[in-house]
Amino acid sequence: MPITEILSKNAGLYGSETCLTEINLDLQDSHNIIWKEYELIENNPAGEYRRDMSWRVFDEKANRMANLLLKRGIQKGDKVAILMMNCLEWLPIYFGILKAGAIAVPMNFRYTAEEIKYCLELSETTSLVFGPEFIGRIESIYDQIPQVKTLFFAGENRPTFAENYDRLTANCSSEAPDIKLTDEDDAAIYFSSGTTGFPKAILHTHRSLMSACYTEYHHHGQTRDDNFLCIPPLYHTGAKMHWFGSFLAGSKAVILRGIKPEWILKTVSEERITIVWLLVPWAQDILDALDRGEVRLEDYELSQWRLMHIGAQPVPPSLIRRWKQYFPHHQYDTNYGLSESIGPGCVHLGVKNIHKVGAIGIPGHEWEVRITDENGISVSQGQVGELAVKGPGVMKCYFNDPEATAAVLKEGWLFTGDMARMDEDGFIYLVDRKKDVIISGGENIYPVQIEDFLRAHKAIKDVAVIGLPDKRQGEIAAAIIELKSDCACTTEEIEAFCAPMPRYKRPKKVIFDTVPRNPTGKIEKPRLREKFGASSLVAAQNEIK
Repeated sequence: MPITEILSKNAGLYGSETCLTEINLDLQDSHNIIWKEYELIENNPAGEYRRDMSWRVFDEKANRMANLLLKRGIQKGDKVAILMMNCLEWLPIYFGILKAGAIAVPMNFRYTAEEIKYCLELSETTSLVFGPEFIGRIESIYDQIPQVKTLFFAGENRPTFAENYDRLTANCSSEAPDIKLTDEDDAAIYFSSGTTGFPKAILHTHRSLMSACYTEYHHHGQTRDDNFLCIPPLYHTGAKMHWFGSFLAGSKAVILRGIKPEWILKTVSEERITIVWLLVPWAQDILDALDRGEVRLEDYELSQWRLMHIGAQPVPPSLIRRWKQYFPHHQYDTNYGLSESIGPGCVHLGVKNIHKVGAIGIPGHEWEVRITDENGISVSQGQVGELAVKGPGVMKCYFNDPEATAAVLKEGWLFTGDMARMDEDGFIYLVDRKKDVIISGGENIYPVQIEDFLRAHKAIKDVAVIGLPDKRQGEIAAAIIELKSDCACTTEEIEAFCAPMPRYKRPKKVIFDTVPRNPTGKIEKPRLREKFGASSLVAAQNEIK
């Protein structure tokens, strides 16, 4: 069934019950982003802000959004993009787009103006909903995106080039529109990139989204008594698809705007959170804060917290061993996936298999897995090959890119580009990445983008960017820079030159050395990795052995 039917069902069954809560513990951010529905908690010296939404209101807001789009001429199959920070409005807007029969296009809030423009054009988006944090970026390109017919602004102090989302939806019907949806209807486009750094538009159907609900529900057994803490950005499949298990169960979720260890523990304690999905850096920060005595477990009520699961990048086994020392009662799971496989869960460790920490796990619910050679033939147990997955959450295609689609989709199998091996018990271990993508703090960093940027520096002859292991981020981007023979340069000068880049893309380490290239002119990155440090994946595997 289409995923929108779950929302309608939950609204009917649990209408007045709270389903979503937004919490913002950063007063400075709260003052910068004013939401008219925020309420200050009485007699609370810390000044926390929170907003609640019931299942009925969630469904009504989604219906109002759908009816607004239909009034504006949005037809089935049209694309509507969302460019917003995590907030209580995000999910009703997403489901409203789906209820209109349109295709939701979540966008990375770290995109530059040019990246936003590129992705809007690539996805053939005709409408965009954006928040106050993006006024400047949208203002700089709105006259260059003529295919985007409507710009809806969600927030206070509306810019003149956009329309007011709150006012317009308030005047629309809260009844569900009469739009017939099927499992095979297109539902969402998510963006990914290859080593070239150019985003691909990943098209998923309602069947894909529903498969994520069932996979997550089967893996982690959500019940109505659970409360899921959502911290990662909602544009990412990882956050939303893990919440989908709670969505299917009709249980609560809390959207936390902030990642400080004390905020996470405070929210888990006060909101009675039972399930938390973390990125490696956040788990590392919590452990480090505990080690330093900056937070104390006895200050919080955490007995109800039953599951911590983690993914989006390689997970050091040492981190999980430390975690279990502080939280011995926790269930734990590692989750592996791609946006092309509707996010996490096509492979997972499983809460009963913590003795296999270090592996990404076994095939997920209703998923199949193969490890293949360069000809697509399965390799023997223990041998390294490319990981391929097959299941109900595999993407339909890369939108408008049949060549790229054919390169990774073969007879229903999605070839991931990750190199892996399988042990004698059927557990899969990542060995290396076929592509050069660097995963830092759960975000993909594409070396070619950084290399192209740095090559504009007048003193640089050649440059190569590789990933080096990092305790907190998993990997960091390191730039190996070869200077022109008559030029001198310092690390500080390179850092200043990189300042215009988004912070997460800036090299965290600068090394001045020769950049080796092979006879065909390609950079020999394996040599650089060997010289300056193994990838975090290889380091993790060595730790297991």
